[in-house]
Amino acid sequence: MQMNLPTTPARSLSTEGSAQYLTFLLDNGTFAIDINAVREIIQYTPMTEIPLMPDFVRGVINLRGAAVPVIDLQARFGKQPAKVGKKTCIVIFDSHPNGDRVELGLMVDAVSAVIDIAADQIEAPPQFGGTVRREFIQGMGKVGENFVIILEPHKALNMQEMANLSGHQVPHESNEAS
Repeated sequence: MQMNLPTTPARSLSTEGSAQYLTFLLDNGTFAIDINAVREIIQYTPMTEIPLMPDFVRGVINLRGAAVPVIDLQARFGKQPAKVGKKTCIVIFDSHPNGDRVELGLMVDAVSAVIDIAADQIEAPPQFGGTVRREFIQGMGKVGENFVIILEPHKALNMQEMANLSGHQVPHESNEAS
């Protein structure tokens, strides 16, 4: 299962009033990520493990000749590593540390849908409780009677922070203030 997503220019919530998000399931919760950051969705595939990486780095996959690291979001959020199921897939996401494009794979339990969420239907992250660090959350999107957790991918998947957890530094970012 591979789904290529259309490449569309980034949208501003203030000018259009809504944005599109890819929703996915993760440990009984529904999460969302801005569709503009998503390159494609692929079926889960076995990966090559990398020694001395934190638990949330499951390994790397070969994506058309490129080694793409795969992050287990459930483990990244401090929970037990995810179990691979029939609907487990990898969302290929573009990260842009220092303006350089880096592809990351995000291991999720299942992909749900692409949905529109109006700006006035997004609330601030909760001030307390929760299963995900507050700075990882862009907002809480109201969809019908339920909420989806809209991730702030550049914080939840910050290359420098993840490298620091493994004891390595990301090239070109070693001089930045932490």
